[in-house]
Amino acid sequence: MAAGTGYEVQVPRRIAGTTAADRPADRLREQLGKERPVGIELRKDCTYSLLVPTSMGVRLTPPNGQPMHCSDTFTMQATSAETNVASVSSYLGLRVKVLTTFVKDSPIARFIKDDLASRHMDYEGKDVEQGGPWGYRHQFNLADSGCGSRGPRVHNDRAGEVGRTLNVKDFDLDRIFAREGVQILHLSGLIAALSPQTGRFCLELARAAKKHGTRVSFDLNHRASFWKGRQKELRELFLQIAESSDILVGNEEDFQLCLGIEGPEAGGRELAAKIEGFKGMIGRAKQRFPAAAVFATTLREVISADRHLWGAILAEGDRWHIVEPREIEVLDRIGGGDAFVGGTLYAILRGWEPEKWVQFGWATGALTTTLMTDYAQPADEEQVWSIWEGNARVRR
Repeated sequence: MAAGTGYEVQVPRRIAGTTAADRPADRLREQLGKERPVGIELRKDCTYSLLVPTSMGVRLTPPNGQPMHCSDTFTMQATSAETNVASVSSYLGLRVKVLTTFVKDSPIARFIKDDLASRHMDYEGKDVEQGGPWGYRHQFNLADSGCGSRGPRVHNDRAGEVGRTLNVKDFDLDRIFAREGVQILHLSGLIAALSPQTGRFCLELARAAKKHGTRVSFDLNHRASFWKGRQKELRELFLQIAESSDILVGNEEDFQLCLGIEGPEAGGRELAAKIEGFKGMIGRAKQRFPAAAVFATTLREVISADRHLWGAILAEGDRWHIVEPREIEVLDRIGGGDAFVGGTLYAILRGWEPEKWVQFGWATGALTTTLMTDYAQPADEEQVWSIWEGNARVRR
């Protein structure tokens, strides 16, 4: 039994070749084609396991949990919610492609391109002219990690964000989905709500994916600042994308504010007691979107900046898979939810039994909170399963 869960854990023996270094990607994809889960069938003979559209930016973070306004030294990393999700698969050897756009001749754009390459991701995107010093740029995310009783603070500086120009006309969707082939397209509510243009971009991607047999994953990711004054427009857009989705992910606020699905009171207190309320919310979402095969939500209660209770619920067909909240240590919380989605999608792509989808997603989310990057960088599957088991013993 896993500590604190009440659920039996079946930890799979690690299969050699789950990293790019162990086995060429084509041999790994051949293996994956033989391991399809009953819950969700995936297209075979694809170049890419996962495709993500995104607006790339950088995050600046002070060291040692210090606040932004008290610091004069910062670490810079390339980041986006969607590539945070994709990193689990890319680090574990599956082929991933990123659709984005860059500012031409920008050193930040060069930094981002080099970072994506180092994360084993292919990328495709137009280089847009800056248009002078007051033109386009990549977004800056100013975020500290918090410490103890002081929670983290995040300030998004997105003026002139080049990702707002993403346009379906800049990509050959027939080549990407028909000739190259994609197993899962993952969309986020952040890129969908970024601008009217990116919203149309995401909807057209979802429709093209469905046309070519690619599964669609949609993490609702509501952001109040993006929705201000656009509620009617974005509600209609999100409903259309959700109707094309096979996998829907979101917390209690996401389902209520993005899709109008009634759920439990927002807030992270007494989460274990609210599990039935979360199940009811997902049940109503299943009725509203019967074409979707998988629904998931994370559960988080913040004890302090360094200690959280972390759980998850996943519905697959008529079956429920629940991880009751367990205490985890937190170095930096940013990206934990994205990593949960990334781990869940990786488990689906690997063809595991559905109960392992939520277990692996929970563990990749917990892994990310031990890292200063916004994304998980798993060494191998064994490392992730050790976190699920609660085994932090040294490996020699």
